[in-house]
Amino acid sequence: MALLLALCGLALLIAGAESLVRGAARLATAVGVSPLLVGLTVVAWGTSAPELAVSLAAAVQGQPDIAVGNVVGSNVFNVLFILGAAAAVAPLAVSQQLVRIEVPILVLASLFSWYLAADGQITRGEGFALLATGLAYTGFALRTGAAAENQVPTDAVDGAAMRTLGHVALVVVGLAALVLGSRWFVAGAVHIARWFGVSELVIGLTIVAGGTSLPELATSIVAAVRGERDISVGNVVGSNLFNLLFVLGGAAAVSGYVPVAQGALSFDFPVMVAVAVACLPVFFTGHRIARWEGWLFFGYGIAYWTYLFLASAHHDALPAFHVVMLAFVIPLTLVTVAVSVARQIRSDLRSANV
Repeated sequence: MALLLALCGLALLIAGAESLVRGAARLATAVGVSPLLVGLTVVAWGTSAPELAVSLAAAVQGQPDIAVGNVVGSNVFNVLFILGAAAAVAPLAVSQQLVRIEVPILVLASLFSWYLAADGQITRGEGFALLATGLAYTGFALRTGAAAENQVPTDAVDGAAMRTLGHVALVVVGLAALVLGSRWFVAGAVHIARWFGVSELVIGLTIVAGGTSLPELATSIVAAVRGERDISVGNVVGSNLFNLLFVLGGAAAVSGYVPVAQGALSFDFPVMVAVAVACLPVFFTGHRIARWEGWLFFGYGIAYWTYLFLASAHHDALPAFHVVMLAFVIPLTLVTVAVSVARQIRSDLRSANV
């Protein structure tokens, strides 16, 4: 039964992603805004609906580890697996706006949520602070989009009223299919994991986070294949901001407070912040995510999940895995990215002198 649900969910995910990307791209043209803005808002918020539903339900039902683990795990999954997979399919052009504005905001939001959780809980007041920050960012993004809209020729939006309704319908149908498909997958996977005795925190960080991120995964890959690179990248960055500000903030505001496990504070939150920071040099080099950088992200996603499973099982290989990552893999990656950044800076300086 679980396998049947997974297969049906996969079919819905593919069909829903195709409908959502097509509708979002046409909607951006119809209303005269950039595809990046649509990706950061409409697409990102819609594909993050499963994270919102799961985390709010978990917080109300007294399962805070799932609420926190779902948000943190989803943010790590979105960058490492989704961006990695999308860039591996097709190199992704990155808007300068993302490098200058959205990614720094994502880094600050990650640090802010980690700071709020440092005392072992996120209170209702802190939840409202996250929600207020999310509303402030939304207003800023819409004002930025309105400024861009003024630069669009009027003939691009003439007679768009009826077409806009059709584009909105495509978006709504796509989102509904994505949410339903991911829900079927998560239900079966969580049942199997609990039968094997996997802890609630690990379920939240892996299966639930990965399952609720399936809409983002399907949407970003389909967008990359269709050439809608702004929607692909904007969906991931916007989803991560939505998770931190609205999902985590909403869970704390609704439940009164959300306790945060020490394990999440000492490992998962730092990984989430590091992943957000890692986007800056990768996005900066050529303002694109190359295939090798996509595979690098994807490889670190596999390493992250491997660590979680080894730690959950208290496996004897965990110390050796930890040493290999710290002594070899991470330093080699830092050197490689540093060389790429240095080359990009040198190229920019040469272009400025010409």
